[in-house]
Amino acid sequence: MIHFKTIELSDKPQIDACLDGNTFRACDFSFTNMFAWNAKFKTQYDIQHKTLFLKFQEIDGETYYMMPIGPMPVNESIQILQADAKASNRPFQMKGITAEMWEMINKKMPNQFKYIHERNNDEYIYLSSKLISLSGKKLQSKRNHINRFKIDNPDWQYFPITSKKDLSECVTMLNEWENIKEDKDRSLQYDYIATRLMLEHFDELQLTGGAIRVNGKIIAFTIGEKLTEDTFVVHVEKAFGEINGAYTIINQQFIEHEASKFKYINREEDMGLEPLRKAKLSYQPDILLEEGVLVPC
Repeated sequence: MIHFKTIELSDKPQIDACLDGNTFRACDFSFTNMFAWNAKFKTQYDIQHKTLFLKFQEIDGETYYMMPIGPMPVNESIQILQADAKASNRPFQMKGITAEMWEMINKKMPNQFKYIHERNNDEYIYLSSKLISLSGKKLQSKRNHINRFKIDNPDWQYFPITSKKDLSECVTMLNEWENIKEDKDRSLQYDYIATRLMLEHFDELQLTGGAIRVNGKIIAFTIGEKLTEDTFVVHVEKAFGEINGAYTIINQQFIEHEASKFKYINREEDMGLEPLRKAKLSYQPDILLEEGVLVPC
């Protein structure tokens, strides 16, 4: 019998032990995301036979399971989740299922499930070398934005986030950024909560950060971490949009200084937000990691 419990910061070591060696490039399999977004998703976990089981709740109240991670055979682990759904008197459904996961499940449990693609949850993955060089005609506008930023802000400075003072300044910038946002919908509120948690528990979460300072003030910052051996995930990117090129330069500088050793950069999903989708597509993703829902046939 599985016994799910709410994820706490103190659970990081044992959850990370299960995630160690994970090869799925999906950002869901980051302890930081599980912890920081818990106000929205109410993620819970259990570990059995060194296999990590996860479930979460969407805003509409629907409960979903995630792909189990660990040595337990996939059919056995999914049967455990099915039993939990039955015992809880709710439908069995999984979310965040990539094409790779779907293939694994369907191979072991053929003709039992159907897969429904959810475009809003597809994740954008790029070659780090491309995000650093921004070479080629399709990324010319990005280079132009950076050049304009450097001309407009000759005293600009990139630096890694390493101190409590840096983190405090980022919190100040985040509060200002949130206050000037015109759209105060729930997704923005959850984003603010998640970002604050990452800043407040930066060291405990073992995160990597970088920021841009202009005239002595932080005007952009980014937070990320290792996801797999070849992939780095960017969790947060904040900048004052009224400063031309601020988003572009923090994107480029952060990858160049903090994540260049990784082949791929996962910049997560667009959540169906059209401005965010347009921005992520404009960087010409090398992989659009398809995700969807799995339900019984």
